[in-house]
Amino acid sequence: MPKKNYKSVSEYIAGKPAASRDALESVRRTIRRALPAADETISYKIPAYTVDGATVIYFAGWKAHYSIYPATRGVIAEFGKDMTPYEIKGNTFRFPLDEAIPVKLIERIARFRLKEMSERDKKSASSGKGKAKKH
Repeated sequence: MPKKNYKSVSEYIAGKPAASRDALESVRRTIRRALPAADETISYKIPAYTVDGATVIYFAGWKAHYSIYPATRGVIAEFGKDMTPYEIKGNTFRFPLDEAIPVKLIERIARFRLKEMSERDKKSASSGKGKAKKH
């Protein structure tokens, strides 16, 4: 089944199976709480949260799990121990739909990603290269 071109995060969540909507709404609220200044959008056909035009974090719903992206090297180094009960595949954290949502962990990941992006931008600016490339 091809992915739909959603116009909003609300439309994205509404287009998912009923069994996953509550979890996706909870993930959405968690990210919004962690990143209150972020703009909510759709990028790569999934929900994304941007600050100053740079994407900080994404999430997506699947048949048996939901995912948080990106699982950068820095995020994995910081939260790898906390992610032991969950799956890390490539640059993706996978959380089962049938388990409690690790709200505090997702908040911490979102805030860490914002810090990671900010530090990257500062480093890029201080090296004379200007603002870092946006995701």
